[in-house]
Amino acid sequence: MHASTKSCFTHAHKRQITLCRYGASGCGLFMLRTSLQNGSCSQPEGSSLSRTPPQPLYGSPEETAGCGGSHCHANDSGWVTISLAFKAMAVREINLSVIGQYVDYLISEQGVKNVFVNGTTGEGLSLSVQERKQLAEEWVTKGKDKLDYVIIHVGALSLPEAKGLAKHAAEIGADGIAVIAPSFFKQVKKDALVAFLRGVASEAPGIPFYYYHIPPLTGIKITAYELLNGMIEQIPTFKGVKFSDKDLLDFGQCVKKNDRGQFVLLYGVDEQLLAALAMGATGAVGSTYNYLGKANNSMLEAFAKGDLSLAQKYQCSTQEVISFFIAQGFGVAETKAIVTLLSGIPMGPPRLPLSSASEEFIANVKPKLESLKNCCYS
Repeated sequence: MHASTKSCFTHAHKRQITLCRYGASGCGLFMLRTSLQNGSCSQPEGSSLSRTPPQPLYGSPEETAGCGGSHCHANDSGWVTISLAFKAMAVREINLSVIGQYVDYLISEQGVKNVFVNGTTGEGLSLSVQERKQLAEEWVTKGKDKLDYVIIHVGALSLPEAKGLAKHAAEIGADGIAVIAPSFFKQVKKDALVAFLRGVASEAPGIPFYYYHIPPLTGIKITAYELLNGMIEQIPTFKGVKFSDKDLLDFGQCVKKNDRGQFVLLYGVDEQLLAALAMGATGAVGSTYNYLGKANNSMLEAFAKGDLSLAQKYQCSTQEVISFFIAQGFGVAETKAIVTLLSGIPMGPPRLPLSSASEEFIANVKPKLESLKNCCYS
């Protein structure tokens, strides 16, 4: 069984950020920066799940003074992608029993309160429709009155399957849905892709829709900027993009398009987050926030205060950790192993065709993880 989620960080003044790409029960975490007014957090008290999506970074003084309407304005934080937990058996059955523990770990140990379920880290596309529904239900249930946002990834190669997952997510009370581009056929035209996304979004008309842009994995070459006009005009519930690409030119054009703060731009390359924030990212989604949540929260806090030098130090420290893991051989299986070692939650192996993390990898990263446990980011 495996579990996967994304998580959020908490800034100073109780500013929450959700960061992380992989988790233990098929979901991911996201980071949304919450607005500050006169040095205090304007996000409503309490941790109950809300269908109100985070609002963009930029807005009028009235908008950024607090959360309300269909968005939660300026300084939204991030989301963490959740890893999927499997039982250690040949068939790799999903392990729903650890999700409650996973939620508590993200909140108490990483300061993350927003999750992205059934995404890349959560091996969503390796699961059956029924398994994805079970995981979505469990994350919404276990996150109730604890997590701020539970976003369910419902993308699939089949339009009917994606529509069914979207409808289910809305019925169980998810706070939003995200959709990746179907990627088996690469020669996709922009208008056809927008029509696909519109069809999925139409099944969940009462909750926010986010486009999951990750061309390194999908191979779809249509830029996020090219899709924005179609999505804004044709998808009434469109609220933002999860931008998981290193193309900062495309990202910058999206930022320019968002000059009125009408949607959110959630950056998904963890080691480049500070650069994206400087360009105008309104939040982040990543897998490393499962274990680097505190450090990223500290970086976000420093950036929000205008202390770029301190923010750079935090970004460099997280880059050093990520670089170390990459050098050992890093992927979904390795993320699961790291989360298991650090949290004590049994994530299990990944589902085939992915292979388990090697014993050599686990032995090499243990000392680094011990240093993370003993490190205090404040």
